[in-house]
Amino acid sequence: MHINWKEHRLSLLIILAMFIAGLITWPNSPDLLPVHWGIDGTVDRYGGKFEGLLLMPLISLGIFLLLIYLPYLDPRKANYLKFEKVYSMFIRLIVAFFGGIYIVTILYAYGVVANTNTFIMVLVGLLLALLGNMFGKLRPTWFVGIRTAWTLSSDLSWDKTHRLGGRIFVAAGLLMALAGITGFTWLMIASIAGLLLGVIALFIYSYLIWKKDPDARSSRF
Repeated sequence: MHINWKEHRLSLLIILAMFIAGLITWPNSPDLLPVHWGIDGTVDRYGGKFEGLLLMPLISLGIFLLLIYLPYLDPRKANYLKFEKVYSMFIRLIVAFFGGIYIVTILYAYGVVANTNTFIMVLVGLLLALLGNMFGKLRPTWFVGIRTAWTLSSDLSWDKTHRLGGRIFVAAGLLMALAGITGFTWLMIASIAGLLLGVIALFIYSYLIWKKDPDARSSRF
């Protein structure tokens, strides 16, 4: 397989925009910028200009490159060709997520204090929902998807687990986004609890489907 850089143009543009925004903001930025927020949305740690303005773009670039080259390390790398466009979209979503968080820092540098609790919860919720919507299109790999011993040794378990997992992630993500918009604490708790219980259920479900699959093997590699 080869890297189709055209598929990653938007991701690269987002990362480039982050670096440009950081460099433009640098001269007029305060010496201390927020780099971490507590669960209530308040800043609980500040950092210098480098950490505040350049660390996030550097992390985004590092994660982008890792995701680009990860398939080459996967024993089932041939399967990435079966969902190449979906994988490219997955990378774009991850990069856009970091770009969204970075906006909060840039706004702060210009004196605009955003409601980070709402913004980040909506951002995380939408990310979960969009990723969940892709689950059904993923093919078995070692690095991407719901990877248990049973999904990796049974195509039937992989398919069914990801279809169910997609619904769980979409539901939990939309609930979390709604919690961020409305500010209802019970919705946030329900979304997190639902996601955790869903992950446990998927682990058990993948085993039950594997057990019923006559074509399941202990290893397919």
